[in-house]
Amino acid sequence: MADDLKIQDDQVVSMDYILHVNGEKIDESQAGAPLEFIQGKGNIIPGLERALYGMGVGESKSVIVEPADGYGEVDKTLFAHVPKSQFPTNIPLETGVELQVHDKDGTTRIAYINSVEADSVRLDFNHPLAGKELHFDVTIAALRPATKIELTRRHVHES
Repeated sequence: MADDLKIQDDQVVSMDYILHVNGEKIDESQAGAPLEFIQGKGNIIPGLERALYGMGVGESKSVIVEPADGYGEVDKTLFAHVPKSQFPTNIPLETGVELQVHDKDGTTRIAYINSVEADSVRLDFNHPLAGKELHFDVTIAALRPATKIELTRRHVHES
C-alpha cells in the first residue's frame, strides 16, 4: 500500500520544500511540482537525505543541515585573483556576479566575484551555499518504488 510506505532506499520521493539561509528564503519547490529524486542515490545533499528516512506521505519536518552535510565548508584554496584586464568589458565587475570560466583544459566552471580590487578581481569557485547552515521545511507529497530503469540510471524518469 502506497499510503503505508515510509521513506527508504530505492524509493522515488516527491517532496515539497522551502529552503532558508540566514533567515532568508532562497529556494522552494513550485506549487504542484514537488522535487522528485531516488532516496539513497545521493541525488540530494547528504544531511537532508538522511533526515528523510522513515517519513511517510503527508508528513512534514524541519531539518537543519550543517555545512559539512550540505555543500561543504568554504575551501580557501578555491579562490583566485585574476587581473581586471582579463575580463571582457561587457562583464560587470561587481560582487556576487556569476561567471562561467574556462580552465586550461577547456572545462567550464562556475565562479562568483568575491571582491573587486584596484587591479584584480577575486573569484570564488566554492558553491554559493558552501559554509552555510541550511534550514529546510519539507513535506512528503508522494512515495513509490523506483522502477528498474530508474534504479539503473539513478534518477527519476517521467511516466
